[in-house]
Amino acid sequence: MRSNIDGHFLLIGLMAYPIRHSLSPQMQNTIYSKLNIPFIYLAFEVDQPKLADAIKGLRALGLRGSAISMPNKQLVCQYLDKLTPAVEMSGACNTISNDNGVLTGYNTDGIGYMRMLAEAGINMLDKKITILGAGGAATAIAVQAALDGVKEIAIFNQKDECYKKIESVIKKLNEQTKCKVHITDLADENELRRQIADSDVLCNATGVGMKPLEGQSLITDPTILRSDLVVTDCIYSPRKTKLLEMAEQQGCKTLNGIGMMLWQGAAQIKIWTGEDAPIDYVKEQMGFND
Repeated sequence: MRSNIDGHFLLIGLMAYPIRHSLSPQMQNTIYSKLNIPFIYLAFEVDQPKLADAIKGLRALGLRGSAISMPNKQLVCQYLDKLTPAVEMSGACNTISNDNGVLTGYNTDGIGYMRMLAEAGINMLDKKITILGAGGAATAIAVQAALDGVKEIAIFNQKDECYKKIESVIKKLNEQTKCKVHITDLADENELRRQIADSDVLCNATGVGMKPLEGQSLITDPTILRSDLVVTDCIYSPRKTKLLEMAEQQGCKTLNGIGMMLWQGAAQIKIWTGEDAPIDYVKEQMGFND
């Protein structure tokens, strides 16, 4: 607990619903305290009906910025003044920077995911990834992966609104990058098996595996997961989802969402403060080295 809070401190928010489970406030406040930066980071349960008012509040109260998570990553774009190229391409924003009243939308999810892979010694240049999901996180990962030189991305999702929205993103990626990107209905189990068979990485970018869907997995047949496949999950609570449990049993290298959370947060802190986050210190303080 910081004891030196005074009138010069600025507030950074986290707007999502639900959000009380998030480790981001602990992570970010640990860094601000370590670096002696006068910021406080707080979580606010904001769903889509409240989002417009929340952004007005951010402006009126002069927050330095805010993180944005489910279900607000796509909706929030319409309330901002500027969008980075990655946000314009993906249509999803997870970070707002308030610079003298000008709100700029960034997306650090994809950056965090790709950095997580790199830190684990996984080089994705000219590799293939299969992504489960087509929401904000999945879209951000696909965009960043394509920009970073991934050769092919296979996306699977049920045929819903997210499926329709990501189709326009896929068109842009195929036109503007060298990456081949395609999407298939998640109900096509044969195609899912075929795409995973020649993928280097499998990524679950959905909420299946966390509350209220804890103990569930979109992959139900573990034989799809061969031992040389890297299996990742954007979920970090629980640390080991049903998918990761199955993958471990098949001999796969697995990564949960803690690394993505830390590195996307580090990218946010760089945006808000210009400082590099001491990630090794955070891992030690939060028990992530155990």
